[in-house]
Amino acid sequence: MGRSFTIGLITAWYSSNIGVLLLNKYLLSNYGFKYPIFLTLCHMMSCSLLSYIAITWLKVVPLQTMRSRVQFLKIYALGIIFCLSVVTGNISLRYLPVSFNQAIGATTPFFTAVFAYLMTLKRESWVTYVTLIPVVTGVVIASGGEPSFHLFGFIVCVGATAARALKSVLQGILLSSEGEKLHSMNLLMYMAPVAVVCLVPATIFMEGDVLGITVAHARDDKRFILYLTFNSALAYFVNLANFLVTRHTSALTLQVLGNAKGAVAVVISILIFRNPVSVTGMFGYSITVIGVILYNEAKKRYK
Repeated sequence: MGRSFTIGLITAWYSSNIGVLLLNKYLLSNYGFKYPIFLTLCHMMSCSLLSYIAITWLKVVPLQTMRSRVQFLKIYALGIIFCLSVVTGNISLRYLPVSFNQAIGATTPFFTAVFAYLMTLKRESWVTYVTLIPVVTGVVIASGGEPSFHLFGFIVCVGATAARALKSVLQGILLSSEGEKLHSMNLLMYMAPVAVVCLVPATIFMEGDVLGITVAHARDDKRFILYLTFNSALAYFVNLANFLVTRHTSALTLQVLGNAKGAVAVVISILIFRNPVSVTGMFGYSITVIGVILYNEAKKRYK
């Protein structure tokens, strides 16, 4: 029973993570719904509603309240960065294949190490820094061998990866005191509405005709609203699955699964979208994944 439950959780984690990535790509690129900011708004509205239901009604984790105005401002700042990382990630999927997107995303440890040093002057061991060389080198090689390389998409994807790393580092700094620490699910419940507040004017200003186009799509294709609703719900379940896998296994297990997830997503996306790949690109991505694994091992060993 316990083993079956764990396997089910891991399957749900893989399905939600890879599913939301592929469905984002399908909607933004293949389906032709070219509105990444509105799509992110749908994701954040879903995260706001479902987080509230999961914590307040279903008691998935105990409710934590914000204790001060300063803590609110810190969470607001994190929410803006979180919003920026999701928006830029979705924009990049309009221009880049999932395989290349995952290769760039794998460089998160590099940006995390850079921001941690710049903002806290925290130094890792020299071995840990050495392992970042293949992480970056692999993406450089993959970029040179990517048949569908798009400069704007590449820059935006790098920005999304850097924003994810910055949020992680800032979260550790801003909410480090015992009185301010928030559970990841509570933090999501507070950050998602902040993202919604930021995204509503951004959507109106930059994608003003999106509501009319969404209604037109829904009239032409009855499945469109189903796609959008399912995609938005998946965006929340990614976070829920992350939490459940960590609680019932360990953070290390999630780390190992994460290393393998990128490779699985690449294979599935190539099979579904038939995007061209090169031997050079796959070689570069493999080097990056190996570098990430070595980086994680070095961090554990030289703590």
